Amino acid sequence: MRISEARKVTIAGAGLAGSLLAVLLSRRGFAVEVFERNPDPRGSGSAAGRSINLALAERGRHALREAGLLDEVDQYTIPMRGRMLHALDGELTLQPYGKDESEVIWSTHRARLNRSLLDAADRDEGVTLYFDHKLVGVDWDARTIACTSPGGGESHAHEFDVLVGADGGGSALRAAMSEVTELGVREELLDHGYLELTIPPGPGGYYQLDPHALHIWPRGGFMMIALPNADRSFTVTLFLANDGDPGFRQLEAWPAQERFMREHFPDAVPLITGLREEFRENPVGLLGTIRCRGWHYRGLAVLLGDAAHAVVPFHGQGMNAAFEDCAEFVRCLDQGDLDWESVFVDFQQRRIDNANAIADMALENYGIMREAVRDPRFLLRKTLEHELERRHPDRFVARYSLVMFHRLPYAEAYRRGEIQAEILDELLERADSLDEVDFDRAAELVNARLVQLLQEPG
Repeated sequence: MRISEARKVTIAGAGLAGSLLAVLLSRRGFAVEVFERNPDPRGSGSAAGRSINLALAERGRHALREAGLLDEVDQYTIPMRGRMLHALDGELTLQPYGKDESEVIWSTHRARLNRSLLDAADRDEGVTLYFDHKLVGVDWDARTIACTSPGGGESHAHEFDVLVGADGGGSALRAAMSEVTELGVREELLDHGYLELTIPPGPGGYYQLDPHALHIWPRGGFMMIALPNADRSFTVTLFLANDGDPGFRQLEAWPAQERFMREHFPDAVPLITGLREEFRENPVGLLGTIRCRGWHYRGLAVLLGDAAHAVVPFHGQGMNAAFEDCAEFVRCLDQGDLDWESVFVDFQQRRIDNANAIADMALENYGIMREAVRDPRFLLRKTLEHELERRHPDRFVARYSLVMFHRLPYAEAYRRGEIQAEILDELLERADSLDEVDFDRAAELVNARLVQLLQEPG
């Protein structure tokens, strides 16, 4: 079927990607139905302990800008200019993210962002939202999905023209597709988990930490981070091995939990006033990567976001990559009156290598955040990166900056990052400070090995 013959799009999942995609499709004249297995979060509130605060970067901001929603979202985002490292003795060190103060990332609360996107979808007449509707099956020949009714009971059928799976890492639509075609799904669970904690506002309702930084307590094999919220609290996330010494399974009782926190995060413990209750009530979340060789089936269904390529959160790109998927998907639709299978093939070809690249970079960044940031050589390396970017802005841009502040394809950012890492290694081989770097040699290496930056997508 061609796009003009199938103007109804059914989306599984009303999370961040599903709700944004519904808005983008509706504004292109599509009738959109969204089925979400959970209750409407605008009425039931957000689930505690199941979400990591989000870092909104340029890729995600661009998608929101295209949907006309960035100004609304920016009412509660908070700019973070760098990493604030908390040493064991309480010493603080700020490592800027970018080459100057214009390069920041934006802290945002997942539940509040989701509510904003759902409100925007609700305002569009072309969007119909169904909550408490769990997808339990697909009849591909009849073009119907089976969903449970609110409150349980027997499933009922809904007709569809085209299905989009935006229902997360545990995607029910991906499971239904896997029954009829080989998607090549590979799940790579990390042997670390995460626990969410909270630093509330302090006396007088003020932030208890610098709100314009992402706070990191790097401890080698594990770490804790804190991101600011608009209500002047911080969402704190402890990342730790599931087993081992230390590990979450060793911290199942309060005395052990308190001893661990006071030993490794002494400056944070007095700020987390509900520490005991949150250890008891908040679950330990799983961390993992999902890769699929195939994202679509017979012009009937396609996956995007975490349903196609879930990543660990250590580069702050899961949401941004999903939002970029949404923008790229509608860009494929804008090419003309193609058949849906061609659209799906085009979309996968544009995104799959990039999805694998950001998955690899996110895993690599965990080691950087929990350990490498403490090394003085790492700080020297970052300083040199920014200096080379200042001197050669059309060729040398730090890989972190390419990912966070630009929209160059992830795969290209990864490739350029590998070349730039070799250049840095050569320049720092005999240099212990920026003054000892041979910048004439640096110019030769940059010009010889790095072509001018590609124009970023429109």
